[in-house]
Amino acid sequence: MVCNTGGVPKWERGARFGLCVLGLVLSVYALHVEISRERDPEYRAMCDLAQSVSCSKVFTSRWGRGFGLVQLFVPKDSALNQPNSVLGIIFYTLQLALGQSASSRAALFLIFSSWVSVAGSVYLAGVLVLVLGDFCVVCVSTYLVNFALLYTNLKRRVGLERGKEKTG
Repeated sequence: MVCNTGGVPKWERGARFGLCVLGLVLSVYALHVEISRERDPEYRAMCDLAQSVSCSKVFTSRWGRGFGLVQLFVPKDSALNQPNSVLGIIFYTLQLALGQSASSRAALFLIFSSWVSVAGSVYLAGVLVLVLGDFCVVCVSTYLVNFALLYTNLKRRVGLERGKEKTG
């Protein structure tokens, strides 16, 4: 159950890699859909399955950029008001890169950023259901990846702490 990296579960590295790659694919696809829809309002994405099951409707909504909150503080077209998918690309890249470190600081950052992503997922899921009245397959898949990454990061942290106890 344990590998050489100070007690981190063996499955952690593979799980992290798979989850981050899946998160990156979902985020890049979401960005593609948003850009395609902005260029062509008639564009129909593969994830647009029905009137109330439409990812492009969600990605192009107010909440598809800066969680719908950034534009309350800066102009809608500000460089600070990035698509959520761009934030996802940054998040999954950092998760993948920092997950290679056995540093306890990196582990804490991974957990903290995962909690932020899970809070964002819960918030956006609420918006999806309560405000937009939509179901977005890509969004829900991203939320699941975020929860799984939090679990993975918590297990990693516990493993690193146990590894320190054994060596210290």
